[in-house]
This record gives sequence, structure tokens and C-alpha cells, in this order.
Amino acid sequence: MLAAMARCTAAVMLVSLVLAGCGPGANDPGPGGVTVGEAQALDDAAAMLDARRSPADGAAIVPAPLPPSPAATNSPAPPSR
Repeated sequence: MLAAMARCTAAVMLVSLVLAGCGPGANDPGPGGVTVGEAQALDDAAAMLDARRSPADGAAIVPAPLPPSPAATNSPAPPSR
């Protein structure tokens, strides 16, 4: 009887240790009201944006947008009836 109780106790302890090693699931609630999977996706997206960010020394020059063409601003109004 004592041996069976010791085996049961050992089994419970083993299961407890195994479950303690499990991390949160992808659908478990995470920080900021999003799931753990969503938080990981946001972290990955932020890392991608940081990698694409231009250097602070201004080596990457972004061209200014072109002004609208004169034909687009001086188009005649449609005739009224």
C-alpha cells in the first residue's frame, strides 16, 4: 500500500513539473488585451519596421512629392444647363 501511494505521489509530482514547464498558448490572454500570438506578431512587425528604418545620418534621401500639374488645377468647369 505504501509503495502504491509513493508511485501515485511521484506521478502527481511528475505531471506537475511537466505542466509547470508549459508556456502560454497562442490564444491565452497576453499584455495589453491582445492574445500571446497577437503580441508576438506585433513584436515581429515592429522588428521588421526597425530594420527598414532609414539611418539617422540622412544617407537615405526620400524625394518630395511632385506638385500637381497645371492641367489638373486649371481644368474648365463643365457647362451648366
